[in-house]
Amino acid sequence: MNFTVKKVDIRNPSIQSVLVFLQKKILPSDSVYKPDRGHWWIAYTKDGKPVGFAGLVRSMQWSDTGYLCRAGVLYEYTGKGLQKRLIKARLVMAKKLGWSWVITDTTNNPASANSLISCGFKIYRPGNPWSFRNAIYWKYKVHPDAVQRSERKKKETSRVQP
Repeated sequence: MNFTVKKVDIRNPSIQSVLVFLQKKILPSDSVYKPDRGHWWIAYTKDGKPVGFAGLVRSMQWSDTGYLCRAGVLYEYTGKGLQKRLIKARLVMAKKLGWSWVITDTTNNPASANSLISCGFKIYRPGNPWSFRNAIYWKYKVHPDAVQRSERKKKETSRVQP
């Protein structure tokens, strides 16, 4: 089955409605993450049926970091690589935005963890965990020189002006 992953305009109320509908359908026990900021994608069947979604926002802690805020695929369409395509679309956007890192977290979700691993994400332990106690935290280095650039930035901002 062919699918199209499209970046969508969240200023459009009908797009916001589709994103909210998909969240409620795919993640019924989670609170809805309001799609009013950041970048969002919807996966469609060739017939135009929305079957998956994903969001990317700037991290609230680090200005050079994106956060994979929410994603999901309708159960009957899982196992077809859509989750990986949605992750990759967000990584491409993070690179276009010049971000050095992308982070996210999973809780009791081996399928998402496996998709993150296959896309190059690594487990890490954040200094200030933001999610559930049993969450697994993930990071992805967008630019090969992310660490060096971060260090240069620290040096530049810590210089004392005469």
